[in-house]
Amino acid sequence: MAAFFLLLFLGSGGVALWALLPERVRFDREALLEAAAAYQVRIVRDAWGVPHIRGKRDADVAYGLAFAHSEDDFLTIQKVLLATRGTLAAVDGMDAAPVDFMAQWMGVWEAVEAGYESQLSPEVRAISEAYAAGVNHYAALHPEEVLPGAIPAHGKDLVAGFTLKMPLFYGLQSTLLELFDEERQRELALAPSDRAFHLTDEPQPILGSNAVAVGPARSADGATRLLVNSHQPYTGPVAWYEVRLQSEEGWDVAGGVFPGSPVMLHGTNRNLGWASTVNQPDLADVYILDVDPDNPNRYRVDGTWHELEVGQARFSVRLFGRLRWTVGRELLRSMHGPVIRADHGTYALRFVGQGEVRALEQYYRMNKASNLEEWQAAMELQALPSINFVYGDREGNIAYVYNAVLPKRAPGWDWKAYLPGDRSELIWQETHSYAETPKLVNPPSHVVASANHDPFRATIAPHNLRREDFPASHGIERRITNRSLRALELYGSDPSITRDEFRSYKFDKRYSEQSAAHEIVAEVLAADAATLGDDPDLLRARELLAAWDFSAELESRTAPIGIVTATPVIVARMREQPAVSPLDAFRDAVVSLKRHHGRLDPTWGEVNRFRRGKLDLPANGGPDVLRALESFVLDEQGTYDVHSGDSLVMFVEWDREGGIVVETIHQYGTATRDPSSPHYDDQVPLFLDERTKRVPWDLEEVLPKATRNYSPGQSG
Repeated sequence: MAAFFLLLFLGSGGVALWALLPERVRFDREALLEAAAAYQVRIVRDAWGVPHIRGKRDADVAYGLAFAHSEDDFLTIQKVLLATRGTLAAVDGMDAAPVDFMAQWMGVWEAVEAGYESQLSPEVRAISEAYAAGVNHYAALHPEEVLPGAIPAHGKDLVAGFTLKMPLFYGLQSTLLELFDEERQRELALAPSDRAFHLTDEPQPILGSNAVAVGPARSADGATRLLVNSHQPYTGPVAWYEVRLQSEEGWDVAGGVFPGSPVMLHGTNRNLGWASTVNQPDLADVYILDVDPDNPNRYRVDGTWHELEVGQARFSVRLFGRLRWTVGRELLRSMHGPVIRADHGTYALRFVGQGEVRALEQYYRMNKASNLEEWQAAMELQALPSINFVYGDREGNIAYVYNAVLPKRAPGWDWKAYLPGDRSELIWQETHSYAETPKLVNPPSHVVASANHDPFRATIAPHNLRREDFPASHGIERRITNRSLRALELYGSDPSITRDEFRSYKFDKRYSEQSAAHEIVAEVLAADAATLGDDPDLLRARELLAAWDFSAELESRTAPIGIVTATPVIVARMREQPAVSPLDAFRDAVVSLKRHHGRLDPTWGEVNRFRRGKLDLPANGGPDVLRALESFVLDEQGTYDVHSGDSLVMFVEWDREGGIVVETIHQYGTATRDPSSPHYDDQVPLFLDERTKRVPWDLEEVLPKATRNYSPGQSG
């Protein structure tokens, strides 16, 4: 018996030792290099390290984009590939397992396998496969950076990535996670890279954005202007990467992509541009299934029993080192859609975007559109389940589109509540056409704005759309943001906007008199003396609050008490969490400022910090102002560590003759993951000073100041 336990001990030690050994990543390096030889592209990095990619074919350019982006953020691209395949937990462990399950539960790969050849054009398949080849080429040259199971990439991976991620923008993950437990669910992280696609207890950035278009009749100089100002996490799978793409086949765009995106997601070509903001219509419905008590795999609809489709999701979870455990979980589907069997019931979900594989097709056509008619033809594909678009072009057209694939639902039901699953008339089969989508094209006001608010205040009265003209079953949000209020107060009240004014309005740092911040402060100031007591800190803080001008200026000594009081109240409302009392938030703000800063009136720049590598700088702007530099929770130092908000900002302008000028700024720089690179943080000073750099549109402008000029695999 002693010998048996000795052998068991030695065996266990051997397993532990094996698990801790470095894992060898295997792939056919020579085959990847051979595949890369089919593409020819030139990458010219400008003075800021931004890649300007030139190729004969669109596919060549997509290949070059992938290689350049891999040079700057290969880790995140690999994490996106793993999450898309449902294999991230094999590398990152248990917190990534829910996303692995989600990819299988959503039927991502069944949809891609069924639709890749039949629903995507040869051009889109070609750029997808070319992008994969670019990632693989980088991997072949840098095998030491490759994660287990990530390489080789395939064209289908890129398509599947969009099928997985697009429903996340309207919040499908929240609907799914709430079904697993009666307790409050953890959130799904989208940043930073090392925790992306993990469950987390940390509050995630509130995805917001600004977009404005002004037509020639509202510009002092007759120009058409477009602001592209999406607010994204600063790192991770939905962080912006700036790039300039040009092929001899007419793909000619500048703007931003996410890791794993082979097309421009927002930006401009020479003729037209578009900006994106997140919207959140009701696009996911939950049904309570009527399950047979004698057979849990049967459910009833219209009085007839039906069998659930039963399968199994299997995924590998890393325990430690190289040691992994294969996990199985049942996969169920009903005629409604995917099914979750929880302790408190059996639920089916029906959601927009299920089985949709054409997102890249739509984006590609938007990239290559040359006028408003072609751009709207791309939008008519309705392959993007949500996301607002603001549009402008060289002909002077502007537009706002509340883009959403809206189900045709039976009237008279509360579609935000859980629905009875035994009635077939509630299982919607069709969606409304693009023609029925809320939109404004060339409104008489000559201005449109989108800042994550409802689509019925996208311009100035009386030119807005009317809510009553659209079915209540659409579930269109009713929220209003301070950014939307200020955008219309500024751009909407100026009948002759100059170039400088267009820019200065974007960097506005004030809270509107109609905003929640004013309401919250008013409630605190209305509290009587008995409520506040005789605490001298509370009384002094109240004086500071009364003196606040509702601006988030760097040197303000009243902004800290105002913003630190208002932010938790506003965030709780935005996240639909339990209400936070303004008075409680005020008291907490007083305690935090005194404890961490030693005074109640530090400057706003002492509280709002911008950190990158060794940089720790004061940050202008703040939460829900047009100059959005945001963190929504104080850290252990009593500061807001800005990690979302303004990221890639673009000003696009077409003059009277149609000539284009594009100016941009990125919050960090091109080298997203390489602290040793000069482009890791070289744009930070410009970004914080609210300055921009001009995008060289033609190669001849780039070459004189180019920092690298090379083809993939060359030193440059």
